[in-house]
Amino acid sequence: MSKTALIVIDVISTYEHEDGEKLVPSAREAVPAVQRLISRARDADADVIYVNDNFGRWNSNRDELLDTALRGPHADLVEPLRPDERSLFVLKARHSIFYQTPLEYLLDQLGARRIVLCGQVTEQCVMYSALDAHIRHLTVVVARDAVAHIDADLGQAALAMMERNMSAEILAADEIDFT
Repeated sequence: MSKTALIVIDVISTYEHEDGEKLVPSAREAVPAVQRLISRARDADADVIYVNDNFGRWNSNRDELLDTALRGPHADLVEPLRPDERSLFVLKARHSIFYQTPLEYLLDQLGARRIVLCGQVTEQCVMYSALDAHIRHLTVVVARDAVAHIDADLGQAALAMMERNMSAEILAADEIDFT
């Protein structure tokens, strides 16, 4: 089995965007599974990489985004998922974790050919990232209970598309092996 990296997508958020309030209930449901997944990846010494939207703040960094989110109305969704000192962090400006980011280079440097995706939004950033990983010939796993959706039907359709069209393995967070 190739080296596996956990990619945590867009969990550092104030949820102050157009669909933020629609996303909050699903994010709340996903947080415990994301938290377990992060903990299990860390315990297995797998690389944990947070890839997060910069919210159009081009002069920001991980700590500034985290501080802003922790002062926001939904800090309880961010606090349990905060990066630790070993976590890697990549800023993104668009939906895909790969689009104009150094993530592909980072994964290559780490020797990671298998990625586990969790975070938000299932039918947007997670799906587009899975497609971009697939076309880069990476093995993709999506933790179905550790992703949050805006629209439940679209979220389920996105999981089905990732499995069928992108050969992604769709598993519960507790079923994913990092060894």
